[in-house]
Amino acid sequence: MNPGQEHGGCRPRLIFWELTTGCNLRCIHCRASATELMSPNDLSYAECCNVVDQIAEYAPLILVLSGGEPLWRRDVFDIARRAVGKGMRVALATNGTLVDEAMAERIKAAGIVRVSISLDGANRHTHDSFRGEAGAFDAAIAGLKHLQALGVSTQINTSVARHNVDELPGILKLAQSLGVAAFHIFLLVPVGCGLTIAEDQTIHGEQYEQVLNWFYDRSLDSGLELKATCAPHYYRIMRQRRAEARRAGQSVPELATHGLHATTRGCLAGSGVCFISHQGEVYPCGYLPVAAGDLRKDRFRDVWEKAEVFAALRQPDQLEGKCGLCEFKYICLGCRARAFGLTGNYMAEEPFCIYEPRATQAGPAPYGRGA
Repeated sequence: MNPGQEHGGCRPRLIFWELTTGCNLRCIHCRASATELMSPNDLSYAECCNVVDQIAEYAPLILVLSGGEPLWRRDVFDIARRAVGKGMRVALATNGTLVDEAMAERIKAAGIVRVSISLDGANRHTHDSFRGEAGAFDAAIAGLKHLQALGVSTQINTSVARHNVDELPGILKLAQSLGVAAFHIFLLVPVGCGLTIAEDQTIHGEQYEQVLNWFYDRSLDSGLELKATCAPHYYRIMRQRRAEARRAGQSVPELATHGLHATTRGCLAGSGVCFISHQGEVYPCGYLPVAAGDLRKDRFRDVWEKAEVFAALRQPDQLEGKCGLCEFKYICLGCRARAFGLTGNYMAEEPFCIYEPRATQAGPAPYGRGA
């Protein structure tokens, strides 16, 4: 058995680590409810080193350092260097406003292979309004350019909601003009601060489908790595569109199978990814607040292999409602965090999906478990 073929299919391929909730911005969608102050409950540097060592021993793949604002933490580069030295690929998710020339040099020196910077509008007004700070847009772009000047791979992340959904073509055009390697979109999940703005800002229904179909089209012609997160429907749409193209006799590009741009499946919470909080708690993802363990007391390996919530999430056959009946359930799974946020049950059907499954049929699902 290969190292990645156990405990529900794989060890984690991607771990998101909230180093602190401290931040210099006040983004209205932030899952962390960030403040300017670092929490006294943040893991100490020694505790962080222990976490790095445990992950590296078990799953030395991709570690994403996030927050809050990870650069708010002064030992972030020591943590990054330790992870890199243990064989992990380390990425950094930042708002970009703190990245001046000196900070960019420290990021590069730490061995960080990719930096994602959040841009939530195609212009200053939209982005700054969402981020709660005048000048955030210009500062983020300046930070991105400092990194690019040193040859650091960059990526733009966009949280998609009603305030900016019509600007997506403009944001993509901006990403292309800036020369980034990748453009990732994140569909708003009703948790943390997102609970207070879900009704006003969340897109769903037909508009959700339109956005993801547009995104698929752009994945074919934009020249960038495009990935949709917190949008498991995209993986259904991708398969539908690829099947349509094959039936029409059109060529279909190969899907990436590894690295930061790998095409996997929809919701990977607890099966391919997990989230570590600033206090060392382990969750299926950053938006599903059901604790799987506590790294101040538990070993990472034990949490990953034995946590009840992880075991449940690795069983698509146990999904409820129309998700349980859907022929795409093995490649979509629905957003488990969104189901939990709106129903209190993380195995319930995805509340924002309008797709109606086919009538149940004997035999395997027509699209099965593959790509």
